[in-house]
Amino acid sequence: MMEMEKAIADRKSAVWLAGEIASGRVRQDKVWDDFESALEKHEPTVKSLSFTENVEARRARFTAADASGPLAGLPVGIKDVFDTYDLPTAYGSPIYEDHQPASDAVSVACIRAAGGVIAGKTVTTEFAYFTPGPTTNPHNQGHTPGGSSSGSAAAVAAGIVPFATGTQTGGSVIRPAAFCGVVGYKPTFDLIPTIGLKAFAWSLDTVGIFAQSVADAAFLTAAITGRDLMPSGEEGNPRVGYCETPMWPDAEPSMREAFPQMRERLVHAGFTVTDMVLPEIFEKAHEIHRVINDREGYFSLSHERLHHADKLSSILIAALENGATYSAYQYDEARQTLKQARLALTKLWRDVDILIAPSVTGEAPKGIGFTGNSAFNRLWTAMGVPCVNLPCGHGPNGLPLGVQVIGPALGDKRTLAAAAALADAVAGK
Repeated sequence: MMEMEKAIADRKSAVWLAGEIASGRVRQDKVWDDFESALEKHEPTVKSLSFTENVEARRARFTAADASGPLAGLPVGIKDVFDTYDLPTAYGSPIYEDHQPASDAVSVACIRAAGGVIAGKTVTTEFAYFTPGPTTNPHNQGHTPGGSSSGSAAAVAAGIVPFATGTQTGGSVIRPAAFCGVVGYKPTFDLIPTIGLKAFAWSLDTVGIFAQSVADAAFLTAAITGRDLMPSGEEGNPRVGYCETPMWPDAEPSMREAFPQMRERLVHAGFTVTDMVLPEIFEKAHEIHRVINDREGYFSLSHERLHHADKLSSILIAALENGATYSAYQYDEARQTLKQARLALTKLWRDVDILIAPSVTGEAPKGIGFTGNSAFNRLWTAMGVPCVNLPCGHGPNGLPLGVQVIGPALGDKRTLAAAAALADAVAGK
């Protein structure tokens, strides 16, 4: 087992830790000490935080937290596309260097109200698009952590925070979670409010969660939304649909080997597994994701492209220019295709409870200038359904692979329970 995997395995569950704090068996200053220790040890190489306070300011933040809430004073990393009233929010862009919002994003305010401590702002790619920041993969600093929620995934994988928020417009929760070997949860679209989030594509932007376990991801989301999402362990085995998806040709050899092996492990563990072939409408839905993404981005970033184009990256400018080429008719037609695909997806749940599909094409690419291929993510983002990344073996360089558990819209508790049930078998335990 690699050093980082062993470190992850040795960590205490956030759910357990919150209970220990609430009961008085673990002191809040112990949480502070563990956070500072992990930050000092890993942050110089992982570079997960976009803004680092001094020690006194961080201690004041922990001291001020209301540990009586469900989150019990646990630290939470916040992706730097969410507004925070007391920490700078730069959206990964030099345009907003030293920008200080007047209020919190709704999700951030809900975390504070539940007793969570905002431990810091985590690195994001430029406006949560493709141009990366300095964050490295905790398993191998020569490889990307993925994006756009790069800092959040890396901070959780390195043990700096027990959980962190992210966003997904294409594959920005599931892909970095897979690359960094942690659980990534993209809820049903709009389950977690996006108010106070710097929008890119308002029809697609989804707030997500990174954690060490499915239960921890459910725990934080429940604290934010007030929903009962915690798996009970009594739900029984779900009926599993094995789905290579139309994007299977993009899979690298390591994933082509690992995904079928995972299917066999599930069968051996007693799960009912059905091979699923998606109708043609899903390939069309995958293809038109870019129409919606780029056209909405063109409008969302109107101020920046009109007044600060010289501070935008060439790759973002290209996407915005591409968005300008789509007519209102093409955009509306794309949205209609999504409605048809979503309707078709509802029919699949007659035969299975969840689908499983690759989270990534393969392990994290070498270098930090490219955040990886989101081919296996864009379709499910467009469908607006809940997805959970589970670590699933390793690639040829010893870096994590991932598989995603996909459930029906608004079936988040069911999807999380299924992911928890599958987790050990998927990991080969």
